[in-house]
Amino acid sequence: MKKNMGNTDRIIRFIIAAIVGVLYFTGTLTGTLGIVLLVLAGVFLLTSFISFCPLYAPFGISTCPMKNTGAKN
Repeated sequence: MKKNMGNTDRIIRFIIAAIVGVLYFTGTLTGTLGIVLLVLAGVFLLTSFISFCPLYAPFGISTCPMKNTGAKN
């Protein structure tokens, strides 16, 4: 699995997941919406830890910075 998420993307996903988790466990988010957002937060955490988003792959999206290979044209 090739990484397709940059550090900024990973940090944003982690922060969103943390906010949703706090809102859910403090009782601000409840019911079906709370559970759906909590599951989505779990997916955000997982994808931020492995630096791979499966939704980016089919569209060819990558937020990783370009690596300089040292080749000159």
